[in-house]
Amino acid sequence: MTSAATHDKLQRLQTVGIFAATPVEVLLQLAEAVEDVHLTAGEQLFAKGDLGTCMYVIVTGRVRIHIGDQTVVELDDGEIVGELAALDPEPRSASVSAIDPTTLYRIEQATLQALMADHPEIVQGVIKELAQRLRDTTAPYGFG
Repeated sequence: MTSAATHDKLQRLQTVGIFAATPVEVLLQLAEAVEDVHLTAGEQLFAKGDLGTCMYVIVTGRVRIHIGDQTVVELDDGEIVGELAALDPEPRSASVSAIDPTTLYRIEQATLQALMADHPEIVQGVIKELAQRLRDTTAPYGFG
């Protein structure tokens, strides 16, 4: 039997685009593995250059991805951040800070890789998300 907290996490994960085609029983395993992270407004999740090995799902709130004072993009409920580090552990390419009080789920690299190995729909979801971010980032420059 699943706890109320795990069931709530399951419901929230079902709304995340990269997990849209993932079977419920797989998301239930993920819901049991994620860790909650709570940020206050203005608090930094991670800084550009930090070594990262996990990604985050924004549960509630809003964050901004920024390099110094320049905002690259703002993200909110149901979106992911830090996915590149979960795929390829390298220093973070930008900083992420909360705009509002924010709750996120931390998904460790090992957890994500194990899920992707058995469930190609998650790989497809991550690739689709990365492609869309690349298009959004390069569109102002005439690419995409």
